[in-house]
Amino acid sequence: MGEANKLGTEQNPLRVAVVGSGPSGFYTTEAIIKSGLAVEITMLERLPAPYGLVRYGVAPDHPKLKQAIQVYEKIAEARPFRFLGNVTVGRDISVSDLSRTHHAVVFTCGAETDRRLGVPGEELAGSHTATEFVGWYNGHPYYRDREFDLSHEVAVIIGQGNVAADVTRILAKTVDELKHTDIAEHALEALAESRIREIFVVGRRGPAQAKFTPKELREFGELQDCASIVDEQDLKLNPQSELELADKNNAGNAKNVEIFQRFASQDGGAKHRRCYFRFLKSPVRLLGESRLQRLVLEQNRLEGEPFAQSARGTGEYEELPCGLLFRSIGYHGLPMAGVPFDQRRGVFANDGGRIMENGHVVAGLYAAGWIKRGPTGIIGTNRADSVATVGSLLADLEALNSGESKAGAEGLYPLLAESQVRFIDFAQWRRVDEAEIARGEPKRKPREKFTRVQEMLAVLG
Repeated sequence: MGEANKLGTEQNPLRVAVVGSGPSGFYTTEAIIKSGLAVEITMLERLPAPYGLVRYGVAPDHPKLKQAIQVYEKIAEARPFRFLGNVTVGRDISVSDLSRTHHAVVFTCGAETDRRLGVPGEELAGSHTATEFVGWYNGHPYYRDREFDLSHEVAVIIGQGNVAADVTRILAKTVDELKHTDIAEHALEALAESRIREIFVVGRRGPAQAKFTPKELREFGELQDCASIVDEQDLKLNPQSELELADKNNAGNAKNVEIFQRFASQDGGAKHRRCYFRFLKSPVRLLGESRLQRLVLEQNRLEGEPFAQSARGTGEYEELPCGLLFRSIGYHGLPMAGVPFDQRRGVFANDGGRIMENGHVVAGLYAAGWIKRGPTGIIGTNRADSVATVGSLLADLEALNSGESKAGAEGLYPLLAESQVRFIDFAQWRRVDEAEIARGEPKRKPREKFTRVQEMLAVLG
């Protein structure tokens, strides 16, 4: 193929559609721009607001984690970048539309739903996913109208990772601790009326296997009006767990156990709320007439080698009265029309980021982030993952060059007009962003988010 037709030149720019505008979407965009080729990127996002879990997943009392947005704003300033917000791929635009108008499509749409407990009673009123609650207090339009009955005295969180920590902390904090964050106003008002007094954070394995980062766990010792409590008996470790903690590559978990020991040595004093960390327990049944009233937990023991220990039920049970439960035991991706899906793993079927079907590469389709590898790692983990996927894409450059000209974003605008889809570009998003910041100023908040799509669009007239 002649030099003029070579892909990635000014005459024939590499046009890539990126589906999803969270960290993986922006790191993918950054890696493509840094390739040194002539490129054009179209980023599609189903909400009018970009940034995915950095905007809607990071807890409001962790503003430093949201500083990644400053990096994404710089990436968005690149000349070949176009943002199409309020556009749902699979509904407003099909995957085949994207393939027809772009040389490659990279899916960075994350893992959107929670794994199920798979126990009787899970559907009772009062039993919720962590995702719903996190979306609700972070002002996500899809969860704006969720209701959580905070009139009960006992709440249970199943899971011992950082999302479970976020949910617990928001329930445990006073309104004074939250009112100057970017928490959604409707959530702050509801939490101000909360009657929750006891919060149980339950893990199926032991304290040595809890998935909190020490920084997150340490914060529970700094809460204004909630004591963190651990039973000393629960900190007696089996030999395999002791070996895990002795491993120098496992310093974080060793630090966690130290923090739990500190909690065990405190009595909680006169604090209004109590947060109990419970280990080696699995939920086996949720009970109640029309809504959740009690949780049945089975006592576990650990079996297996160090770093491969699994929880096994012992046949001993206890009942815990509770009116509110959140499950936070991991996430699962959702399928999209036109993309092969691995149902078991909850990811788009892929090999090194290349989408696969029946053992064969699907030309021009790629994945990065949680929808590629599953819900692991922190925000920064997605950068290396996205760079790896872009490496696969760039290695396929010759195969991606069909010789036909691709229209890129210009080819999508007529389709959106025909479907009467009101999309917003990045300059329009900045106007929404400025309006949110202005709304927050009188309340000494970083911003007051719009929590409905129509409110965001109304800013633009």
